[in-house]
Amino acid sequence: MIIKCWGARGSIPVSGSEYVKYGGDTTCMEIRTKNDEIIIIDAGSGIRKLGNRLRNENRHKFNFIFTHAHWDHLLGFPFFKPIYFKETNINIFGCKFAQKSIREIISKPMTPPYFPVDYEDIKAEISYSGACEDSFSIDSLAVTPILLSHPNQGIGYKFVEDDRCFVFLTDNELTYKHPGGLDYQDYLDFSSGTDLLIHDSEYTEEEYKITGTWGHSVYKDALQLALDADVKKFGLFHHNQDRTDTALDEIVQDCRRIIRDRRSNLECFAVYTGMEINL
Repeated sequence: MIIKCWGARGSIPVSGSEYVKYGGDTTCMEIRTKNDEIIIIDAGSGIRKLGNRLRNENRHKFNFIFTHAHWDHLLGFPFFKPIYFKETNINIFGCKFAQKSIREIISKPMTPPYFPVDYEDIKAEISYSGACEDSFSIDSLAVTPILLSHPNQGIGYKFVEDDRCFVFLTDNELTYKHPGGLDYQDYLDFSSGTDLLIHDSEYTEEEYKITGTWGHSVYKDALQLALDADVKKFGLFHHNQDRTDTALDEIVQDCRRIIRDRRSNLECFAVYTGMEINL
C-alpha cells in the first residue's frame, strides 16, 4: 500500500512563501494497492495536480472515497481533468448524510452560478456506491468506515492490505461529540495498533478556546489518541489555513518532546503535499 498526500491543508487553499514546506492545497489523498489500483480520498484543491499526473500516466480507472461534503474537500473536483474524457471510469464511495445522494454532493460545485461547466457535461463514466456503515473491498484493500465527530457529519476510514493498516480520520473533534459522532474510546479502538494514523490536528490549545465545537481537534489531543492507540506512525493533518511552515515545525517539535517524555517509540510528523508513505 502506497499512500501519497496531494493536499493537507484545512478549510481553504493558501499560498505564499510561508507555506512552501507543507503546502497550501486542501485535502486529497491517494492510495495505490499492491496491484496498482488507485483510490482517491476527497477532492480538495490538491486533486488538480493528481489529475494532471494521472493523465500523464495514461490512467483512466479510479475509485473515489469521500469523507464528507464540506467545500474544502470538494472544491477541486471540477478541476480534476480526467472527468472531461470519455475513457475515464470512476467508482465513487461515500455517505450522502443530509444530501439526497452522493451524486448531489459532488455535483454541487458545478452548478450555476458557481461554475461555468455543468456537471451534466462531464464525459467520464461515474458510478456511485454507498459506504456509510458496512465494510467493503477495493481490489486487495479492505475498507472499514467509522462516523466522525464533525458538523454535518463525516466518515473516517481504515484501510487494510495484507498485514498493513492505515487509519484516516480527518475533520474529527475528539473532545466534543457532534450529532452522529462517537466517543473517544470508539476512535481509540478503531485506531488501536495501526501502522499509520493520520488525524485532524488543526488547533492549538489557545485557538481551541474560540474554535471549540467547530469540528476539529487540538493537536495534543490527536497525539494523545496516537499514543493511547499504540500506533507506529502518526501524521498531523488538516493544517489551519494560517499555520505557517515555522509554526508547524514548532508543533511537530512539541509533539516529539511529549513522545520522548512518555518514552514512546511513536514516529510523528506533519503531513505535507507530496509526502509518500509505503506500508
